[in-house]
Amino acid sequence: MYGMDYGKHQAPAPYEAGEGCLTTLIRIPVRIVVLAIVLPVRMIWDALVAGARAADRILLRPLGRALSWLLATLVVIPAVWLYEAVFTPLGHALLWLAAAVFVRPWVALWRYVLVPAVRYGLVVPVVWLYEAVLTPLGHGLRRAYRELLAPAGRGIAAAVGWVLTALFVWPVVGLWRYVLVPLALAASWLAEHLIVRPLAWAYRELLTPLGHGITWLLELLARGIAAVGSGLRTAVVWLVVTLLVAPLAWLYRRVLAPVGREIAAAFGVAWRIAGYISRAVGRAIAWLAWHLIGAPVTWVYRTVCKPVGHFVRDAVWAPAKRAAVEAGRAGRAALRTARETVARARRDAWRALVGGPGVPEPREPGSPLARTLGSTTTVPSAAPEPEISSLGEKNAERG
Repeated sequence: MYGMDYGKHQAPAPYEAGEGCLTTLIRIPVRIVVLAIVLPVRMIWDALVAGARAADRILLRPLGRALSWLLATLVVIPAVWLYEAVFTPLGHALLWLAAAVFVRPWVALWRYVLVPAVRYGLVVPVVWLYEAVLTPLGHGLRRAYRELLAPAGRGIAAAVGWVLTALFVWPVVGLWRYVLVPLALAASWLAEHLIVRPLAWAYRELLTPLGHGITWLLELLARGIAAVGSGLRTAVVWLVVTLLVAPLAWLYRRVLAPVGREIAAAFGVAWRIAGYISRAVGRAIAWLAWHLIGAPVTWVYRTVCKPVGHFVRDAVWAPAKRAAVEAGRAGRAALRTARETVARARRDAWRALVGGPGVPEPREPGSPLARTLGSTTTVPSAAPEPEISSLGEKNAERG
């Protein structure tokens, strides 16, 4: 309720011109009645909003964080660990086992048994049969067809074609040309002079004038019916507009629209005024809660709990923490010493049972081989001396 924004407009929008004195007279009582109705609703609404915000800030968010942490600690982390430590190796093992039991035997059977058997038992013989037997046989048959059967077939086809033409085509052509075509011409001349021309004369001289007369009569009848219908429609529209539409429009414009506008404006003003009242009540409740609960609790926290907490932290918790740290260090040192002692005892026992490694005998250090001047070979008995110093000494002796 405290600190809420209740809108920028402080007064309702101006009404349209033409308001009557009755509207201005009933405006104040209507707003008072609506304020009395809206005020409890607005205060309950503001209380619910403030309670919901406080519950979200104080209860729901910490509870959600706690549930999230609990879920992550008890479910997600163990599940991830179980997946990484158990299910992943188990899945790899099962995958390897399935591949070894089901996939690899079939792959080996396909690669080393079925493919060689099909290749050398079926494909190679069939290819040899095709290349060595069927291809030469096909070539011979094609040559025999070209050299022998094709010329004989062309001669036989020409003879059969002449016989079929003489038996079937020429008689049908003669029948069509000398019998059916003259008959069709005679029938068309008779149909034209006995049927087509009489029908055309009857349509032109009888049916066309009769149709024009019937169309003219129907057009006159339709115009009369349309005139009567237009008059009836005009009368019905005038009656509906005069008896129904005009009273309803006057009722809406003079009664319903002003009443609805006043009620809507009254609800808007009442809602804003109720917001101001609710905010004032909320501020009063917040002031009382601070001076009755918040200020004493704050004073107790600052003057009692905080010094006591600092004393407990400095006088009790810090020494206990230091003592625990020192004890932990001492314990770790003792455990490290014990591990080293156990390891040394195990090595001594192993050396006593098996024996230690052999000790090399002492001997003189061997001298490295040196090269003589003017050669790339090494002399075993020559002492390793730097070549630059030897050359310098010889030059000094010569000089």
